[in-house]
Amino acid sequence: MPPRPPRPLIAVVGSARESPEEVKAAEEIGRLLIDGGVRIFCGGLGGVMAGVCRGAAASPHWDDGSVIGVVPTYDLASGNPWLGTTIATGMGHGRNIMVVASARVVIAIGGRAGTLTEIALAWSLGKPVLAVGTEQGWASRLAGAKVDDRREDHIHGPLSPAEAARLAISLSQSNLPPSQEF
Repeated sequence: MPPRPPRPLIAVVGSARESPEEVKAAEEIGRLLIDGGVRIFCGGLGGVMAGVCRGAAASPHWDDGSVIGVVPTYDLASGNPWLGTTIATGMGHGRNIMVVASARVVIAIGGRAGTLTEIALAWSLGKPVLAVGTEQGWASRLAGAKVDDRREDHIHGPLSPAEAARLAISLSQSNLPPSQEF
């Protein structure tokens, strides 16, 4: 039997200190992404990150390779309990580049300064950025906008969790242009 093709990797970014509405959106997105046959990459901590992991774990299609968390410390135990794989970096916010550079598509939910850096890095690297429409955070502020003039497209959104998951899966399976250099 030939090996199965690798599942696309989608980053979900958002703060560890988000609202219950944003965590609920993350849970729905996590389940829908795993149901759609892709893998999730995130910062591995609480809030939105734990929500997307918890939602992914609720999918009957979840396995140990479904959710990868890149934690900012050297402590593997600092990751949330729903991660399939934890990568300890000791890089603090520097881990944000790993999260977005490794993914085909980036979904932003709410977000504070750390999420803003991930959105900017994803934009600079030419990754599609999808913003889930919640009332607060950088994702909703930047939905529909361009970060700068280096790209012709815009940040998709504001999207519902279901719309974001569908679009992310579709974009992750298409031929995306190569990543941009800084």
